[in-house]
Amino acid sequence: MKILRLPACMLGALLTIACSGGPAIMHSKAKAAEGTSGMRAPTVPPARDPAVAVAEEYDAARRKDTVEAYELFIARHGDDPLAAKARDDLRRLSR
Repeated sequence: MKILRLPACMLGALLTIACSGGPAIMHSKAKAAEGTSGMRAPTVPPARDPAVAVAEEYDAARRKDTVEAYELFIARHGDDPLAAKARDDLRRLSR
């Protein structure tokens, strides 16, 4: 069996943690969380408006102004009203 040798500072740190019941940092953070007024900041941002995301994707297709970009937009959002505009743009390019 091989004996594990630890530097004195590591041994001291391990003993401190073991004797105190855990790292002091964790304890102070837990205490700080208990002192809040109960209003916690949401951890997940609110969802984006889907219409805005589709409009941004259509704008990106218009900036590229390629058959592939419009076809991709139509494939993803064929039921959206902007798909009609994308089809018109696609026809314009096909001429």
